[in-house]
Amino acid sequence: MTLRIDSKKWILYRHISDFELLCSVAEFLKSFSKTAISKEEKARLNLKLREVGLYSERNPDMPLDAINHKINQLSYYMFGYQAKIDGDDRFLYSPLGNLFLKHIEDKEKSSKIFLTMLWAVQYQHPHSGTNKDFQLYPFRLIFKLLSDSRLENKLFAFEVAYIVVFIQEVTSDIYEELVKEILDLRKLSNEELAEKFQEDRHAYVNSAYEWDYYVSTLFSGAGVLDKTQGELICKLQHGTTQTFRKVTRNVVEIPAQLKDLVNSLETNYSFLEKPLLLNDPERLKIDVIKEIYSFYPRILLDSIGEVENELKLELLNLPKLIEQYSNNTDGEEAYLFEDALTDGFNMFYNVDAEKIGGAGNTDIECLYLTKKKKFAVDAKSTKNKLSGINSGRLAGHREKIGGQYTIVVAPRYVPAVLQDIRTSPIVIIRASTFSEFLYNCIDNDIREIDFEDFDTIITNNLGTDISKSISNMTIERFATKR
Repeated sequence: MTLRIDSKKWILYRHISDFELLCSVAEFLKSFSKTAISKEEKARLNLKLREVGLYSERNPDMPLDAINHKINQLSYYMFGYQAKIDGDDRFLYSPLGNLFLKHIEDKEKSSKIFLTMLWAVQYQHPHSGTNKDFQLYPFRLIFKLLSDSRLENKLFAFEVAYIVVFIQEVTSDIYEELVKEILDLRKLSNEELAEKFQEDRHAYVNSAYEWDYYVSTLFSGAGVLDKTQGELICKLQHGTTQTFRKVTRNVVEIPAQLKDLVNSLETNYSFLEKPLLLNDPERLKIDVIKEIYSFYPRILLDSIGEVENELKLELLNLPKLIEQYSNNTDGEEAYLFEDALTDGFNMFYNVDAEKIGGAGNTDIECLYLTKKKKFAVDAKSTKNKLSGINSGRLAGHREKIGGQYTIVVAPRYVPAVLQDIRTSPIVIIRASTFSEFLYNCIDNDIREIDFEDFDTIITNNLGTDISKSISNMTIERFATKR
């Protein structure tokens, strides 16, 4: 089996190797959650970082693309995703990104949160140049190798640079072959390894530099890897320049205090899982991105003692439950979806929602208290895409409760469904979009979530999918304008 198919490899972000600097950028960006970040503010950040000795800009004019690179790196490491609204670039923090900032001063907790963020990094990645042929969770694979006793629970820098970053997909057979190849590499002398690295110097000089100088250093600073200096194997010329990069026997291992969490994450979220496809023909790209960045496992919360307030935990988990149950993976979660949606609509302080269900009834009856207006919610949990909506049947459900419109909540649907509702007082909202809005309200401690904006969007867009409008509202309200 040939593990390396060609010269394509993982693109590991190499703009920042100082974890403290990355944290400073994250904190600064969060402070602008309600205002725009002007060019002047970006320049001020560079000056601030320079003053505290965290950043030395080689260009005295401090180009603004330097801070943009830092923001891109935050996106790469799952602090949040970027979207464009009305021509403005926005940054919306992920649940784990917000949790990290909450515990940023606690090194033990922040290292566990950052480790979990790495568990969510996938290729394809919304903010990485890694080729679309790569379909795997790269850092899950790294930590799986570091957990393998056959490899003495460690990896050398030259092993990552020579073979690991060229892996395009992972199966059990590929993993076993990878372990075998790593063990074979360990038998070679420095001279023999140097010859191998010279065979494709251009590819290897980048892989060695990205991992050893940037990524493993960043991860060591984050407390998710222990890094030990090893001997120099050789130096590789970087292109046609007079710059040479080192290939070393530097070693990384999992810190003792993180081994239990690594094992729990691997047990529940395996390195063998297939990542989501950004070019999924059945889903909008933005919906895939929302799901990628919504990773928020209970095992992390247990590990850092975040489960102190059960009510708050239920609220924080509600958006994820809505998304999870909407997909109805086992064919048995439809009722749980209705329960989660009922709780979701009751989070609006001026909405009373009651689960009804049963033949001939709407799933959820809602009263918008401010305007004394009733509406129906139909929960379409489905393992496959929703293929049709019976607008006549939904009209009967509305008539029973005196409702003015119906909200259909579904994970995904075929385009023809829009024709079914085109002339009816019905709107569709994707489950991931609804859950993202609720999460951001919870995280920003908005205790009185007003239904007014929802009602306005619905009333002005009957017969359509309102997901984009709700998504834009979420981003405009909670995301930083870059």
